[in-house]
Amino acid sequence: MTDASAPQNPQPQGTPPQAPAMRVLGQYIKDLSFENPGHGPVQAQPNIDLGIDVGATPHADGNGLYEVSLKLSAKATAEQTVLFICELDYAGLFQIQNAQQGQMEPMLLIECPRLLFPFARRIIAEITREGGFPPLLIDPVDFVQLYQSQYQRAGTEGGTAAPSGGETGQA
Repeated sequence: MTDASAPQNPQPQGTPPQAPAMRVLGQYIKDLSFENPGHGPVQAQPNIDLGIDVGATPHADGNGLYEVSLKLSAKATAEQTVLFICELDYAGLFQIQNAQQGQMEPMLLIECPRLLFPFARRIIAEITREGGFPPLLIDPVDFVQLYQSQYQRAGTEGGTAAPSGGETGQA
């Protein structure tokens, strides 16, 4: 005879719950744009404005699937002339399992972009080099600090909504 009240898959006592797991299922360029309207001899050091935006959306299929998007934009100017404008929307499809609700947002907005960034950085460097400029090597990004500043900004604006990403200006 079997006991109907016994759990189907009991965990032995003292066994910690499973740790959150993250898998990268795919990475891809969603959008890429490079314009060089003012290409020509430049005597001065160009000023480069960088922008970074991170976003995450649940995938329609569910099952812990999320699309995380890392948007990088760069605009180089010198002597009132726009040398180039480069915009990249690089995304990854991630599967997250065994994560509690409080762990999801940091995983999606810190850890996932951290994994995508080196690939996006390489694409920006190659596209600027192929556009006739020295490769634009973006400094590493502190996604923890970016997340925290966006979280604080969302709190000071009176909203309780969590940040979906943010803009930063780096040179």
